[in-house]
Parts: sequence; C-alpha cells; structure tokens
Amino acid sequence: MLILGIDPGIAIMGYGLLNLKSNRVKMVEYGVVTTSSKTNFADRLNVLYDNLQEIIDQYKPDEVAIEELFFNKNVKTAITVGHARGIQVLCANRNKIPIYEYTPLQIKQAITGYGRANKKQMQLSVQSLLNLDKIPKPDDAADALAVSLCHVFNQRFKEEFRI
Repeated sequence: MLILGIDPGIAIMGYGLLNLKSNRVKMVEYGVVTTSSKTNFADRLNVLYDNLQEIIDQYKPDEVAIEELFFNKNVKTAITVGHARGIQVLCANRNKIPIYEYTPLQIKQAITGYGRANKKQMQLSVQSLLNLDKIPKPDDAADALAVSLCHVFNQRFKEEFRI
C-alpha cells in the first residue's frame, strides 16, 4: 500500500510517500511544492493542484493522509492555508483516493508518543522510524512524512484490534 502524506500550505506544501508492505514501512519519496507570494492567489492554488496531480499520476498512491489545520492566532493565515488544503483534498477526491485526516496532536502522539513534542523531536523520530541517514529537509517534507507515518500506525492499530 502506498500512502501519500500531505502537510498543507499555500507557500509550501510538503509531501511524503511511504510504502507499507508486509508490516514494513519504506520511504519512497518526499519533497515540497512551493508557490511565490508574488503570484496571484488563484494561480498559486492552480500550481498546488497541478503539482499534486503530477505526484498522484506518477506514484498512484492508495491512500492520502493530510494534516488538519490548527491555528490559534492568525485567522487570515488560517483562511489562506484552508483554501490550499481544500485544493489538496479536492485533488485527492477527484482521483478517488481515500482521504484520512489527522490533527497535529494525533500526529505528534503517534510519532513521538508525546502530543506536545517540538519540531526537532518530531524530525528525529521521523528519521529514526524510517531509518534515514539524515533528517528530511525542508521541515514541510518531514512533516508530511510524519503525517504518512501517523496514518500507517493508525491503520495498523485498527487492523490489530478489529472486533
């Protein structure tokens, strides 16, 4: 099973692909899609959609895991990122890929065992769990891999404790 994790954003969208086979997880690819703040908003959304579509076309993921938004300060930023996240959800949905959503707390808890883990703890955990030589960069790509890992752990838990 190929899982595409997405760290939503308008300026930077992180993505990470993990292959889950026979209870083994392998990192396939990760990276970011960026848009310029000098580009008009609608065009930025098009760039995100088109690039995500290319990733989906190339890798053909079985499932998409995406981080839910959590903002407690800047409402304008939340709305802007919410538009971008909507485009990312729409792209997965149009490709008929099941979408799973996780809160930042759920992701941190799944990856580090601690819901208030800082960014460095998360990055080190992602590196360790995926047996990578170095921490994935940029941060948004590492965050997307964390979303994918959270989904892997969540699915394993559901399968192990199916009633």
